[in-house]
Amino acid sequence: MTRKVADCRSTPSVMGCTLTLAGEEEEVVRAASEHAVSVHGHEDTAELRAEVRASLEDEKAPA
Repeated sequence: MTRKVADCRSTPSVMGCTLTLAGEEEEVVRAASEHAVSVHGHEDTAELRAEVRASLEDEKAPA
């Protein structure tokens, strides 16, 4: 199974957050959504989770 990655650096923010999360898709969606709420002040909605899910990328295998 390919792990998924959420990287705050790929989303412009005024705080310049550099957090990167990796794991199974549902784990990353949950953790990234919680981070977006607690750190970036977003509201925890189905739309937020859908945006997080859409932004996920496959983890690149180590060379």
